[in-house]
Amino acid sequence: MSMILSASVVRVRDGLPLSASTDYDQSTGMQECRKYFKMLSKKLSQLPDRCTLKTGQYNINFISSLGVSYMMLCTENYPSVLAFCFLDELQKEFITTYNMMKTNTAVRPYCFIEFDNFIQRTKQRYNNTRSLSTKMNLADMQTEIKLRPPYQISVSELGSANGLAHLSVTEYKGTGKISAAPHQRLEPVTLPGIVSFVLSLLCGALNLIRGFHAIESLLQNEGEDFSYVIAFFLGTAACLYQCYLFVYYTGWRNAKSFLTFGLICLCNMYLYELRNLWQLFFHVTVGAFSTLQIRLRHPQGKSPDYNV
Repeated sequence: MSMILSASVVRVRDGLPLSASTDYDQSTGMQECRKYFKMLSKKLSQLPDRCTLKTGQYNINFISSLGVSYMMLCTENYPSVLAFCFLDELQKEFITTYNMMKTNTAVRPYCFIEFDNFIQRTKQRYNNTRSLSTKMNLADMQTEIKLRPPYQISVSELGSANGLAHLSVTEYKGTGKISAAPHQRLEPVTLPGIVSFVLSLLCGALNLIRGFHAIESLLQNEGEDFSYVIAFFLGTAACLYQCYLFVYYTGWRNAKSFLTFGLICLCNMYLYELRNLWQLFFHVTVGAFSTLQIRLRHPQGKSPDYNV
């Protein structure tokens, strides 16, 4: 018999379970699937937004959106289109019921356990596929899955060394490749970080404008020094690269930020004759502040070992 067995709502960034249906089946197969749920919840931030894991008798499907993932366990013969329609319905109801601030600041597992009532009602409707099929238009979901099929995770791609899951390098049609060193997410942005980002963009824009003015002056007066133009544009590139380092994680990120700050200082030293002391102080201070914010925004650590 094809049916949905259980479902859960999990925060993507750290795998915190927000809500889940009550499971009564304690069979060996279900216990094994719960382990897969737990392992997948720790890797949600590194996986595409629509995936399927086939475990033999059961399938695990999930979708992710706005920092929250909606996961479900069903029998292997349950229609894929209905499975993702079910998850889509959970997603719409959860987004309508709870705002992002609540989900982002939640600290206790299952703090939205009351959402289980909606999960159970929806599960019962989707398990009665005969009555459901006459009330739903599945054409949109069928078209979407056909155009962008879910990424298939194989059981062999999951391991449990030291309690952590490991995914091998595989290709996903909708998102390209998951590399051997997956993209590392950074901690949430703080207000000082936003200020430093905006100020770095401002300094980059000021350097760019002065660079174009230096080009105009160079064209009008042959005696002008072209090296000033280079200094302004190097300053622009350094400011923009600091913005990039603040937003994205890269290897040797802190060292790159210090080198970039050094370039900003050198450019402003060279432009000493074209800027007053306040302008020099502003550009160097913004560069130092941005370097500090880059250093303070660490990559997210490993997911806590929640009992999903």
